Amino acid sequence: MDISKQKEVLASAKEKMNKAIHHLEEELLTYRAGKANTAVFNNVMVDYYGNPTPIPQVASVTSPDAKTMLIQPWEKNMIAPIEKAIMNANLGFTPQNNGEHIRINVPPLTEERRKELVKKVKAAGENAKISIRNARRDAVDLLKKYQKDGLPEDVVKDGETLAQKDTDNFNKRVDEILVVKEREIMTV
Repeated sequence: MDISKQKEVLASAKEKMNKAIHHLEEELLTYRAGKANTAVFNNVMVDYYGNPTPIPQVASVTSPDAKTMLIQPWEKNMIAPIEKAIMNANLGFTPQNNGEHIRINVPPLTEERRKELVKKVKAAGENAKISIRNARRDAVDLLKKYQKDGLPEDVVKDGETLAQKDTDNFNKRVDEILVVKEREIMTV
């Protein structure tokens, strides 16, 4: 047993922390902030021949300007199910279809809706921090297990310190991401 075990454990923990950040960024993309953002449809499921499928997999989703989104289904018979899925997703949009495509005018967010979104952003951030802390805890537990198998105590202590530094850095990164997203949502 040597320092390479410590590095292996820390690398694995860091990878889990990176995944938590990536997941947070992906989730925050789906929160609309008053301007057209086609990513809001990435998690909206439409019934596609009995299978729940994300809208971008059954239609072209574009944003011709800052206040409009256009959904062009690849099959005409998908217009009604897509429209229904958008209404059920409760995104605050009223889809309008002309038989060819669905046009969505993005209404400005109300103050109440903005505050609601900020709460969701903070909750997503807290979930990311929990994942990061769990990665640190798992790393420390594994290092302690290796200590019982012969890893020197000073290597374990150094590993715990490094894991805590990584945790602090990743939590700081989560806070920075949240500040940017909150500012984006609250800007009228």
